[in-house]
Amino acid sequence: MTFFSKDKKSALQAIETAQWIAFAPVVFQATRILRNSGILLAVQESKSAGLTLEEIVEKVNLPHYGVRVLLESGLGIGLVTVNDQKYRLTKTGHFILNDELTKANLDFIHDVCYQGLFHLDKSIENGKPEGLKVFGEWPTIYEGLSQLPQHVQKSWFGFDHYYSDTAFPVVLPHVFKNGTKKIIDIGGNTGKWAVACAKHSADAQVTILDLPGQLNVAKAKIEQLGFADRVSFQAVNILDETQQFPKGHDAIWMSQFLDCFSDAEIVSILKRCHEAIDENGYVFILETFWDLQRFEASAFSLQQTSLYFTAMANGNSQMYHSDVFKKCVYEAGFEVVEQIDNIGVSHTLLKCKKRQ
Repeated sequence: MTFFSKDKKSALQAIETAQWIAFAPVVFQATRILRNSGILLAVQESKSAGLTLEEIVEKVNLPHYGVRVLLESGLGIGLVTVNDQKYRLTKTGHFILNDELTKANLDFIHDVCYQGLFHLDKSIENGKPEGLKVFGEWPTIYEGLSQLPQHVQKSWFGFDHYYSDTAFPVVLPHVFKNGTKKIIDIGGNTGKWAVACAKHSADAQVTILDLPGQLNVAKAKIEQLGFADRVSFQAVNILDETQQFPKGHDAIWMSQFLDCFSDAEIVSILKRCHEAIDENGYVFILETFWDLQRFEASAFSLQQTSLYFTAMANGNSQMYHSDVFKKCVYEAGFEVVEQIDNIGVSHTLLKCKKRQ
C-alpha cells in the first residue's frame, strides 16, 4: 500500500486540510442536519432548476435564518452550489443523501460515537472505553449492547450488518466447499451468519457462542425463521480463558469479531480455537484490514473506526493491519493456508489450519 508513504499535499493544500480538521465537528453536524431536515432532498428534487433560499424554507418548514446558515455551511463543505441565487446539489451532496455506505457510517458516528469521543484522550491514557459512560456503566459496549437506546442499537447494527451483508454471499461457498457441516460461530450477534449457513446448506448445523444478551436476540430471530432445529446456543464470556469452546465441529467461524479484542486477547481466543478444532478442521476469519484496501477512502474509514474501539467499545482493540493480525494467528499455532482479499465492501477472508 502506497497511500500513506509520502506527503502528497502542497503547503496551501495542507493548511486547507488543517482548517477542515479544525472545523470537522461543525462540518459533520451541519451535514447531518442538512440531510435529516430535508434540505438536501428538496434541492435534489429540484434537479437542474435549483431552488432559492425562500423556496427551500417553504419546503422544509424551518426558520429562514436556520436554513440560510446551514446552506452557507453546505457551500463551504461542498454539498451544494449556488448560482443566480439558486442552490443545486453537488456529487458529494448526492452521496451524503443516497449512498448506503455513507448513511451507515454517518449514523454510526453520530448515534454511537459522537458524545463518547469527547473522552478519547482518557481512553488512550487508561486503555478503557471511557466514552461508553455516556450510555451506561459497562466494562465494554458488548455487555450493554442489548440495553442501549433503540436508535443507538439501530445505528450500531446498521453499521455492522452493512459491511457483513455484502461479504456473506461471497464467502459461504469457501466455507462449505470442504464438506463442512458443523460450524461454531463465535460472536454470532443477531444470528445472521447462522441463518445464512442454514439457508445455504440443508446439512449445516451451527453452534453460536456469545454473551447471554446477544444470544437472546439471536434465539428469537432464528426461532422466527424456523431454523431452531439446526442452530444451538452456548453462552460464553470469550475473555474468560477458563471457558473452553466445544469440540466436534468441522470449522470455526469469526466475522468482524476478533477486531473487538487486543493482540493478546486475539491470541488467547485463537489458542482455545486450536484446542477445539481437530487437525482437519479450519478456522475462518473474516476481517477488514486497513492495509489491504483498494481505495484510500476505505483505508481512511477503517483507521478512524479504530478509535470507536478505543473510546466506546473496549479501549484496546482496532481495525488491524494484516501483518499485526497474522502474527497473532501464527502465535496461536495456526497458519494461513488461503487468503482472499477484496470481498464485499472491504473484507479479507483468512482460512487457517493448525501448523504442522
